[in-house]
Amino acid sequence: MKKPRDRLQEARASAGYDSPTAAASAHPRDINKNTLISHENGNRELSRKAAEKYAKLFNVDAGWLLYGSAHSLNVNETSPGILQDLELPNAIIRDKVEGLGRTIPVYGQAVGGVDGEFLMNGSVLYEVKAPPAIASIPDAYAVQVAGDSMSPRYDDGEICYVDPRRRVKKGDYVIVQIRNDEHGPLLAYVKKFIRQNSIELVLEQFNPAKELRFASGTVVSVHYITLAGNA
Repeated sequence: MKKPRDRLQEARASAGYDSPTAAASAHPRDINKNTLISHENGNRELSRKAAEKYAKLFNVDAGWLLYGSAHSLNVNETSPGILQDLELPNAIIRDKVEGLGRTIPVYGQAVGGVDGEFLMNGSVLYEVKAPPAIASIPDAYAVQVAGDSMSPRYDDGEICYVDPRRRVKKGDYVIVQIRNDEHGPLLAYVKKFIRQNSIELVLEQFNPAKELRFASGTVVSVHYITLAGNA
């Protein structure tokens, strides 16, 4: 079976050049004699770019030079010799990411309070598979948004996935647990973090737009929301 080097020799001869030297002499700006010799003896593999150049000079089809028949050159139809003239990819497609297979609890309740708060009493609504971002965090959990107090950022019923170990900074979205009385219920709020100091915790709410302030002594926890979506 003929190889690209054989077809290249044939194309050059059919174009009227009895040697690589003759072809190079006729096209000094386009053909390097030593390169053509290397292509013809197989020491250098014929690339797509080179095939297209020779095809034009020798009046043949570039696909024929590479494949042995009329062939449309497509970037998806490559051989090792062609790859050197193509742009290298800047992305790698790997296997589908499915986390580590563990599930995490989802807390919440069907109806929230005036500011979207809900009782954080340890009652689990259901469990969902942990997304990759928090799959390796042992105490990760999720909460279900109640009401539209944070719309359009978070909608009623949406799931927020929580990383309790990540440091929270201004502008982050958080799940905050508040206990107003020593023996009172634990209330949870999904809000935007503004600041926290020894005096107070300040959060932002979107709908209606306002700031919520809690005395520092009532704050049980402030945890970072990694991502959100439908389960």
